[in-house]
Amino acid sequence: MLKEEIKRILASIPERHEAPSRRVPSAVLIPLFEKEGQYHVVLIKRSQTVNQHRGEISFPGGRVEKQDRDLLDTALRESQEEIGIDPADVEVLGYLGDEVTITSNYVVTPYVGIIPWPHKFVIDEREVDYVLEVPIESLMDDARKTVRTQVVDGQPIEVYTYDYQGKIIWGATARILSIFLGIYRRAAAIDLT
Repeated sequence: MLKEEIKRILASIPERHEAPSRRVPSAVLIPLFEKEGQYHVVLIKRSQTVNQHRGEISFPGGRVEKQDRDLLDTALRESQEEIGIDPADVEVLGYLGDEVTITSNYVVTPYVGIIPWPHKFVIDEREVDYVLEVPIESLMDDARKTVRTQVVDGQPIEVYTYDYQGKIIWGATARILSIFLGIYRRAAAIDLT
């Protein structure tokens, strides 16, 4: 089963959190659901009124707050606040390694979780303009992806963008998405054997 293969691969990823620094700790949820035999990923378009990442396509999530027990709690709390995903409805499959934002000084910890379908999203309009339900197969089309090298603080980094129906996914979200899609490809290949 594909879900179990994704979970198995994620379990093999060693916990790797960025060392404490001047970066702001945050976490996101990569919500997945299965619809008509095809997996989809949930993304959001941030509103123009949020402090950081205005108008960007991203995963639901945000910065750690005092009441959060851990980074997973942050990802689940933020997903509930932003688009109404009840933490009890999330089957957490695992964790991806931390990513650092280039422009906003965040260190982002992504978690992958399955949510039930159909799901009625409840959008907090102060933070989110809309929800995107993107078929994963469409993101795996190389024609939708660009990769280029950019020098940041003297270090070359790969910069990814994905185009889904004219909506551009870039930055840390695109890097996280690229890593997840690699895991999804591996899991799908194993699932077919």
